[in-house]
Amino acid sequence: MEYHAVPQPEEIEIRERDDAMGAYFMMFATTALGLPLPIINLIASIVYYYVNKAKGRFVQFHILQSLYSQIPVTALTTGVFIWTLRNFFGGYGFNNYYWGYLIMTGFVSLIYFIFSIVAAVKSNKGRFYYFVFFGKLAYHIVFKVRDEGVVNTDPINKAPRM
Repeated sequence: MEYHAVPQPEEIEIRERDDAMGAYFMMFATTALGLPLPIINLIASIVYYYVNKAKGRFVQFHILQSLYSQIPVTALTTGVFIWTLRNFFGGYGFNNYYWGYLIMTGFVSLIYFIFSIVAAVKSNKGRFYYFVFFGKLAYHIVFKVRDEGVVNTDPINKAPRM
């Protein structure tokens, strides 16, 4: 079994750090244009993935983590967008279920925003930052195996806890 070491900050070039950080800013793709279409953010992230996937494992990890974590947020915000249009143009009322869903989606989006900013800052410093579920998933896809066989004295970047 082949093991791949997690790169340490001093091993990561500045360009790779910038590309990894850019993955987290894809969530602002439509916000910068003033469009309320969250699906375009996901499409921008997918395009960013295919443009930058040939770069190092560090960049691949951060792009995948950002992309995977954006999927449920995009689904929730798209649901709010469609439900709002349906209620507005269909003459349906904005009931308590709608407001509950809207508040939950706003909370999830805020949490995603905060985690993405933290991850962007850490990736720009050459560090790994693992989201709760999506970090492990991206790590195992990019690095293929656990780092149990790699010997490194007091590494800064480590594999996610299993």
